[in-house]
Amino acid sequence: MRQPNNKKGPEGMAKVNKDVVKRLMSYIGHYKLRFVAVLICIVVNALAMVSCSLYLQTLIDSYITPLLQAATPDFAPLFRSILIMGCIYAVGILACLFYNRTMVSIAQGTLKRIRDEMFEHMQTLPIKYFDTHTHGDVMSHYTNDTDALRQMLSQSLPQLLSSCVTIVAVFVSMLYLSVWMTLFIVVFLFLILKVVKSIAGKSSVYFIKQQQNIGDVNGYIEEMINGQKVVKVFCHEEEAKAVFDKKNQELCDSMTTANTYANILMPIMGNMGNILYVLLAIVGGSLAIAGVTNISLTGAGAMTLGTIASFLTMSKSFINPIAQVSQQLNAVIMALAGATRIFELLDEEPEEDHGYVTLVNAKRENGELVECKERTGLWAWKHPHSDGTLTYEELKGDVVMEHVDFGYEENKLVLHDINLYAEPGQKVAFVGATGAGKTTITNLINRFYDIADGKIRYDGINITKIKKDDLRRSMGVVLQDVNLFTGTVMDNIRYGKLDATDEECIAAAKLANADGFIRMLPDGYQTVLEGDGSGLSQGQRQLISIARAAVADPPVMILDEATSSIDTRTEAIVQKGMDALMHGRTVFVIAHRLSTVKNSDVIMVLEHGRIIERGNHEKLIAEKGKYYQLYTGAFELE
Repeated sequence: MRQPNNKKGPEGMAKVNKDVVKRLMSYIGHYKLRFVAVLICIVVNALAMVSCSLYLQTLIDSYITPLLQAATPDFAPLFRSILIMGCIYAVGILACLFYNRTMVSIAQGTLKRIRDEMFEHMQTLPIKYFDTHTHGDVMSHYTNDTDALRQMLSQSLPQLLSSCVTIVAVFVSMLYLSVWMTLFIVVFLFLILKVVKSIAGKSSVYFIKQQQNIGDVNGYIEEMINGQKVVKVFCHEEEAKAVFDKKNQELCDSMTTANTYANILMPIMGNMGNILYVLLAIVGGSLAIAGVTNISLTGAGAMTLGTIASFLTMSKSFINPIAQVSQQLNAVIMALAGATRIFELLDEEPEEDHGYVTLVNAKRENGELVECKERTGLWAWKHPHSDGTLTYEELKGDVVMEHVDFGYEENKLVLHDINLYAEPGQKVAFVGATGAGKTTITNLINRFYDIADGKIRYDGINITKIKKDDLRRSMGVVLQDVNLFTGTVMDNIRYGKLDATDEECIAAAKLANADGFIRMLPDGYQTVLEGDGSGLSQGQRQLISIARAAVADPPVMILDEATSSIDTRTEAIVQKGMDALMHGRTVFVIAHRLSTVKNSDVIMVLEHGRIIERGNHEKLIAEKGKYYQLYTGAFELE
């Protein structure tokens, strides 16, 4: 499986993509009223904190200082002032509690919407996407990338907004107290921003790289878990560990570097804040001792102890939000990297379908086909015409391929000039070495991939004119690799036809000769399968897969190595059920065991993407060509 080519060098990766931010904000836009309430509460919280710092000047100059000079101090006004400060703090705390709880609900709602859209869009993607992306990397979109978004929306975003509002409010308040001391902070701020830019810029690069490494590691882990038996059979443990160690080391390096820069930022900022605190105390004290007139937004006056104390408190409230902004920027950039990966998935081109011919249940009335809702066993193609009329044509299962060329990659053909004529009710078998193009032909018939050249006709209709869902609904597919889902055996069989009754599912299981072993399970048909049916043998899992195709009762069957996982004795039993299943249907069979294709009406031998021989068993044996060599063992399939 080819890995997605999403690895880039760290240079230039830290740039924020404005389109991603805008697109992400459009999701938050679904919660406009709640988000506006959050913004209001953030402003209230910031103003409450700043008001208390400002009130400290009044508390010292108007209450504490006079009390120190009074012969008989009255503490009642001071108590009332402290009570007022307590109420202001309480309002700020409640506002902070409200906006944090609200942002959590907004974040979870946004993530639910994004996950819903991702999963819904994923269902529309072509098979090619999953062939070229590891399952673990796709899963990483739903786990690591969305978790990074969750952290940003529920924690980083409100803290960023709160910090920005606080910085503005505190700056205005500092100007309200003293212009001279504010100018000193502005000069010192340039030094702080220089440090922040250097550290945060480096960490953001590695936080983005970290998200990519996580997807890579997850993809490798998923691949190794699925192939654990193969790893053990071929004693590949040490090599698998070596590759994992390399990928894990890359993840470790990027995470260590990113978090090292991120973690040293707050201590540096804290210490710079302490230095600023000491310098402000010295500057403020010097101005007061020197009798320098204090200029503020309210006018000119003396530099008081209350002004200096309040300003020192403000300096802490000014530096801390700047440190928080720089700290949270890393989480935001990491989340935006995750959002970029998510939007790349959402922007993947869906499977195109320009078909307009649909498949319907039909019945005959007065010699004419009429559409009906109930399952009658008779299928018809429904053709809409430009004049608004509808015509119905019975589905017979006539499949024709004319001069078909195909390649998974452009300018690299794997099928060359394929001509195929499968008449209704015929059993057509494909034989050839691995990589000859057998499965590729069946993938083209049900349009998992589109051909490069030529035409494929189904009952005389170009398959590009048939809606893909209806085309695939007309074909039952039994694959070599069986996928069972968590649920009962009955549910897994019913997957072929969701409205099938229990009786229909049991009849299908009997047809596939699966009924016997199913009834021997602990709870029979109600036995719950987990882990892709890991408690069953490979042959039993395959029988359930065959029963699933049987309950769908499609007019065309594709059997891709359907009995390859079943032992020879069981295969003879299953073959009877398969023959009953194939009766009256057009069937395409891919098989390595030539004994299973002997009774085919047409056998096609493929080599390097070309049909080199065709005919029934007797004809091909008489020709003594490649099929004869395969059948007699003179040449073995690889």
